[in-house]
Amino acid sequence: MPLFRKKPVIIEAVKITRPMIIKTLEGDMLGNIGDWLITGVNGEQYPCKADIFNQTYEPISAEVLDRVNH
Repeated sequence: MPLFRKKPVIIEAVKITRPMIIKTLEGDMLGNIGDWLITGVNGEQYPCKADIFNQTYEPISAEVLDRVNH
């Protein structure tokens, strides 16, 4: 069976500091304190639990961002 790896995508994310309702492409979702609010490549937003976020994403440096943008 062929194997695939998800392409690297740079996202913006902020930690949620108060419970909030987030309008997502799949409908309204609850973001809880400690979750991350992710803004995707097309401007869509959705909450992500902290443990999943930490397993999936890592911070990038300005140098990496500069290389990706050129």
